[in-house]
Amino acid sequence: MLLSEFLEAEWVLALGCTEPAAVAHATALAASQGRGVVRMVRLVCDPRTYKNCFAVGLPNTGHRTGLLWALAVGAHLPDGRSGLRCFEEVTPEILVQAQDLLERQGVQVDVDATREALRIDVMVVRESGVGRAVMDREHTRLVRLEADGQVMLAEDGEGASEHPDCRAMAASLGLEAMAAMAAQLTDADRGRLREGAACNLAMARHGLGLMDIRTLGEQGSASISSLVSAGVYARMSGEPLPVMSLSGSGNKGITLAVPLALHGEQRGLPQARVDEALAMGCLLTAATTHHLGTLSAVCGAANAAGIGVAGGLVLMEGGDLHQVGLAINSMVGNLAGMICDGAKIGCALKTMTGVDAAFRAASLALAGIGIPGTDGIVGEDGEASLRNLGRLAQRGMSGVDADILGIMQDKLRRRAH
Repeated sequence: MLLSEFLEAEWVLALGCTEPAAVAHATALAASQGRGVVRMVRLVCDPRTYKNCFAVGLPNTGHRTGLLWALAVGAHLPDGRSGLRCFEEVTPEILVQAQDLLERQGVQVDVDATREALRIDVMVVRESGVGRAVMDREHTRLVRLEADGQVMLAEDGEGASEHPDCRAMAASLGLEAMAAMAAQLTDADRGRLREGAACNLAMARHGLGLMDIRTLGEQGSASISSLVSAGVYARMSGEPLPVMSLSGSGNKGITLAVPLALHGEQRGLPQARVDEALAMGCLLTAATTHHLGTLSAVCGAANAAGIGVAGGLVLMEGGDLHQVGLAINSMVGNLAGMICDGAKIGCALKTMTGVDAAFRAASLALAGIGIPGTDGIVGEDGEASLRNLGRLAQRGMSGVDADILGIMQDKLRRRAH
């Protein structure tokens, strides 16, 4: 795998939270198979897509939130060609049409509790024609498109992809190979990484103005974590600025890029070294995401991107791979229990916690200190710790999402009454 191929797949511009953008994108594709007034939209999705769409803000919608609005808006978008940036196409007229559909109770959502991976299966009934679009495992991986029951596109073997799994490849590399890749950046790679960091810094600074919080004299890592929190808050509120997502998550992109870019700037370190730390952080985040799952029972931004920040900081400060492993161990031993209860503004605090923990883990590692492999789920080295974290997230916490889903659905029922 070339790093340029990895960045092309994993370092991607997105507008708004990734899951509702994927839902709206799929709905627009399905709606484009018919004409006339939208009569009904029906979605069947996996539990984790449901929870990540439950309360999050949608860009350009006047601070509307949630899955029903994502479906109602998506059904009235011009087409699905804008992908994860589809909310750029929202107009006042579309919002009026979406409101009318919701008032007619024309939007239905069902959760398929048997689905562990991402699954978005949406049908749109229009005045003339019925369309269906299915995304499987990846946010933009269209595996089926139908018009009036006729198959327009179908990918063989919906459970598998012909495209290379960059996260699995990153997880198979090991720390030494990751560091070697990060040290061989092309000029184009460096430009792409810097573009993403600048984009995410812009969202963070926008969010800081939006929140108007007092940092209480914070400096250094504390002020950086506040800035990360502000960026995630703005994104989860639906602010209409694009961010560079990482491994399917804009919050991961913000959480990784902002601390590494600002720390390098504050320390006056060479830009080339900052680029390489950011590349290493991207690979670590992708590897951890592979172990956790694209959508997980644990917070991916704090855990996966937090681990990427910790490892990137160690390399940026001249640490070795043993020290990177120590930092990973400390992150796994510290943050492993942080649940994911959907995308929402509260994610801002979780990412702040993850960044704070990453700076502590990196500082300790550079002093030769890390949680030892004799402790709890921590492994004998960083790579073993990541495998253990994945086992905990995918097997040990398998019942957590069911309870989170139940709590969310109880909330909706209470609101309905």
